[in-house]
Amino acid sequence: MEHPNLEQLSTQLESSNSRDRMLALANLRNVPSEQAVPLIKKVLNDSSLQVRSMAVFALGIKQTDECYPILVKLLESDPDYGIRADAAGALGYLEDPRAFETLARSFYEDTHWLVRFSVAVSLGNIQDPRARDILTQALDSEEVVLQQAAIAALGEIKATEAVGEILRFAQSSDWLVRQRLAEALGNLPTPKSVSALNFLAKDSHPQVSEAASISLSRLENASNQPTEG
Repeated sequence: MEHPNLEQLSTQLESSNSRDRMLALANLRNVPSEQAVPLIKKVLNDSSLQVRSMAVFALGIKQTDECYPILVKLLESDPDYGIRADAAGALGYLEDPRAFETLARSFYEDTHWLVRFSVAVSLGNIQDPRARDILTQALDSEEVVLQQAAIAALGEIKATEAVGEILRFAQSSDWLVRQRLAEALGNLPTPKSVSALNFLAKDSHPQVSEAASISLSRLENASNQPTEG
């Protein structure tokens, strides 16, 4: 069915069965944003956390002017850390530069690592260079996934001045950290990046070495691009 029946979906979102409500949300992917968002809003306070999570995520995909303030409010005040993390992630999908201040505040004030992880990923998505200080601070987290997110995001915002900070992870015992580092360095054209990537290209883990080789090619191609006069 190319164009789902909005009335049917609206009714399905009021079903007492949470699976029906989740299916209705899934079917909204084929509905234009302006029509989908009013339906998504119906289940933002659903009794099922899984339904709420899906609805929050959907607001990042089905983008209208309403989505940004709703997501900001959820990130700042929802009592459930999972929903706050979802809201942070959805704000990243919006790629709205206005989200920087809210995300930054959540990174410093929210005590749950999952929310801070989502914030770090989203700061990479919105590619705001002001995020550098927050992301370099996240490198010191005890949570490895937060370190991974921060390394990746520093690559996304092209923070070449942070290369020295992330190179300490070149010999991390976690291969995913090394892979994120190899990927990030492909966006950070410095002599140190090339040297580190040559080292990582010989990594014992195939995904790390492959990521390093791809990044080396990317840097080489970028350096061979003619500069505009």
